[in-house]
Amino acid sequence: MHKSIGIMVLLTLGLAMLGCGSSSSTNINGNWSASLQNSPSGPTIYSFTTTFTETSGGGLSITNFTFNSANGSCFTGSTTETGSFTLSGNFSGNVKGTFGMTITAQDTGGQDVLTLQGGVAPNNTITGNWSVTGTSGCVGQGTFVMNKM
Repeated sequence: MHKSIGIMVLLTLGLAMLGCGSSSSTNINGNWSASLQNSPSGPTIYSFTTTFTETSGGGLSITNFTFNSANGSCFTGSTTETGSFTLSGNFSGNVKGTFGMTITAQDTGGQDVLTLQGGVAPNNTITGNWSVTGTSGCVGQGTFVMNKM
């Protein structure tokens, strides 16, 4: 009797682990849109769309990056994007983690750098803070929300 109960418990745990390990409520792979504001209720300062693909070691391959709006002459040239993330979770399906992304633009006026630092939020959302450093007129900071499309 005890042996049968033990086997049933092990099978149940094994099935639960398979379900939790193979899928997550937040999957970084796919198309994302971002809205950056200088205050939580302020107007959008920057917005962009992009595609993320997980690489080994918590890295991100970032492709199809396009600014939908840019503040003034910032980020008018070609850009280079890098990123990283970490995800962790538990058997209850609670996923949390960190996210970082840097967008660098080099043009004749100099270099502008947009940095995003945040974390995974519910419903395929990433939230956090952003800052811009660089040429004259290309500075600022605020909050951002990224949504999986």
